[in-house]
Amino acid sequence: MVESVNPATGETVDTYEDLTEAEALDALGTAVDTFEEWRGTSFAHRQSLLANAAELLRERADEYAELMTREMGKPVEQARSEVEKCAWVCEYYAEHAEEHLADEQLASPADASAKVSYEPLGPVLAIMPWNFPFWQVFRFAAPNLA
Repeated sequence: MVESVNPATGETVDTYEDLTEAEALDALGTAVDTFEEWRGTSFAHRQSLLANAAELLRERADEYAELMTREMGKPVEQARSEVEKCAWVCEYYAEHAEEHLADEQLASPADASAKVSYEPLGPVLAIMPWNFPFWQVFRFAAPNLA
């Protein structure tokens, strides 16, 4: 069991049951299945979702900042700034991911062609530190979702 404790008060905020091995394997299987569907998603749809995420982050900034403060003791102003940074990264990749991921033609002899192509390979698994709870996720999730 994982327990979230408010560092300022020592009060338990919430508890979470550990996953069983079967539940963890099922979650990984779901990630693989979802990846197979997601890889065919259009840039326009992904851009729309990332822009929507940025909007929701800003709308709920106070709520999320309070959560970070309660769960880990992060000063509320720093927490609000972290939420804003996450909104920014969502917007950035909504606006630029298609350009970053475009095929790049390479110089090659006249009888050949070469290019760099970015292809999705599979789901991403990350273990994150606690000090930037939103940013640690969004800094890799936004570009990978894009």
